[in-house]
Amino acid sequence: MIRVLIVDDHPVVRAGLRALVEGQEDLTVVAEADAFETALARAESECPDVVLMDLSLGQAEEGGAETTAALRARPHPPEVLVLTTYDTEADILRALDAGARGYLLKDAPPDELFAGIRATARGETVLAPSVAATLVRRTTGASTITEREVEVLELLSGGLGNREIARELFVSEATVKSHLSHVYAKLGVDTRAGAVAAAIERRIIRR
Repeated sequence: MIRVLIVDDHPVVRAGLRALVEGQEDLTVVAEADAFETALARAESECPDVVLMDLSLGQAEEGGAETTAALRARPHPPEVLVLTTYDTEADILRALDAGARGYLLKDAPPDELFAGIRATARGETVLAPSVAATLVRRTTGASTITEREVEVLELLSGGLGNREIARELFVSEATVKSHLSHVYAKLGVDTRAGAVAAAIERRIIRR
């Protein structure tokens, strides 16, 4: 029996996932959580094999990626399968870097979800087709946006100026300007607004 912990801040989503998962003979939901601290506590007490992790956990500072990293840092960590609506490069990279074993989208058919949970429990990597395609584009593209450039774009989309971005990333303003010039060249734009618009259109960052 594969023990599953569901982490999602929407009660209706958790209830739906529980009903689906518990309809399978080899899967059982041992706990639910709606926030970072609750997820850590439930994982400690219930010892799940797989954590189904949403990336957005309300307005809390710690989202799914931070929760994933904390869970994976434990002595006997559960495997984490992200189940979210977000498929931008920034979200995918952040989740996988945090230690997530797989990444599925919430519009996945139930059978794909069940297979994903089972594969994750076996330690296999599970990726939604669109997520896999994004990663392939990243590794084969000549003008790949780096992780640091993604961070700059995210801060840029939040309306921050060069000085504020430098402060957030603990780098110099000159470094920020250098990142921006590379971003402009890679995206084929010449303005800050153009860079943000292009990054959103290409699903590099969220709207």
